[in-house]
Amino acid sequence: MLSLDQLERGQRARVEAVAGHDAVVQRLLEMGLLEGEEIEVLGFAPLGDPMEIRLRDFRLSLRRQEAAGVTVIVLPH
Repeated sequence: MLSLDQLERGQRARVEAVAGHDAVVQRLLEMGLLEGEEIEVLGFAPLGDPMEIRLRDFRLSLRRQEAAGVTVIVLPH
């Protein structure tokens, strides 16, 4: 399985697990990054960090370090 930070722009995936420091995990869960949610990578900042994803009907920016703790399964186009 891959982590969210390994995906490329335009790829879609399903969240499998969120790991990391308790405070970061709690914040990500509160923002709706829950197991089973589908996400799409929209793009990256000019230097590659942060990354922007679509989660349901809103956009969310995550640092690559935070995204590395999110395990995903890539969905077919």
